[in-house]
Amino acid sequence: MALLELRDVYKTFPAVRGGQAVEAVRGVDLTVEAGEIVGIVGYSGAGKSTLVRLINALESTTSGSVRVDGQEITTLRERELRQVRLGIGMIFQQFNLFSSRTAWGNIAYPLEVAGVPRQEQHQRVSDLLHFVGLADKAHSYPDQLSGGQKQRVGIARALATSPSLLLADESTSALDPETTEEVLALLRRVNRELGITIVVITHEMEVVRSLAHRVVVMEAGRVVEEGRVLDVLSEPQRPVTRRFVGTIVDDEPDAETLAALRERHPGRFVKLSFRGHDVRQSEVFGRLLRHDVRFELVYGGIEEVQGDTFGNLTLALDGAPAAVEAAIRDVQDLVPTKELG
Repeated sequence: MALLELRDVYKTFPAVRGGQAVEAVRGVDLTVEAGEIVGIVGYSGAGKSTLVRLINALESTTSGSVRVDGQEITTLRERELRQVRLGIGMIFQQFNLFSSRTAWGNIAYPLEVAGVPRQEQHQRVSDLLHFVGLADKAHSYPDQLSGGQKQRVGIARALATSPSLLLADESTSALDPETTEEVLALLRRVNRELGITIVVITHEMEVVRSLAHRVVVMEAGRVVEEGRVLDVLSEPQRPVTRRFVGTIVDDEPDAETLAALRERHPGRFVKLSFRGHDVRQSEVFGRLLRHDVRFELVYGGIEEVQGDTFGNLTLALDGAPAAVEAAIRDVQDLVPTKELG
């Protein structure tokens, strides 16, 4: 069942001080199924953060339809939108915690606004502090917390009203790699144990690889590519997507790198592309060895995406020409193979 549906959505900001109007979102169609984690990735100016503000109705659409849990929100009045927003949690890049409130007070705030009885508030805040692993920080203020702890409080606050949809806008950009992985692990728990649908806005493909089920690529206000994370990472169709994929896995060496590699390694250079979990590297290497061919791994790498593998390995194959040729033909039956000129 679709929890979030956008159809032909546009958002144009009017011209300021004699400038031109800015079309930030242009004809976006997007469907997010209940229980999914969807990563929306794009470089600065792609329109992804504006899209988030349209989803939670902090911005109004210029045209198009936005439906959350079956309800059209573009035609609602502000009073009605406040009720809708109770079902949408929001996590921010800079945490957006109240410095004058403790961790407990920050988590309790949306419950206070919603008019939840105090006894129920107490139980809910306590449960959430335990869920995010910060029960011992209940009475600490934000300036007493690390970046990762602040974001955990932010996640707990976003969960306070039991939303069905969680929006994370660059929620790990301000964190170091180790803390980022801890936060992503927590978001996976939120999805798995609480069944909450998550939309992640990011410019980091590593976040998408680690967390999302599907990825949506935006460029210049449009959705230019989308699909299962493994499919998009394995076979990116658009130049912008290939640039993102290149940040987490090597494709093949460019001409300059290839020339430098040839100076150090003899033989014919072949790129092997691994997709999914059907073929193991050991099978490929075993076939090469039975042809009496020496080989070295000179470029590339293999990554894992939710149990599946993908990546590219460039090998230098050395041996009798006929043996190398036979070895290349043999491994072509297992994996896509490309000889590098």
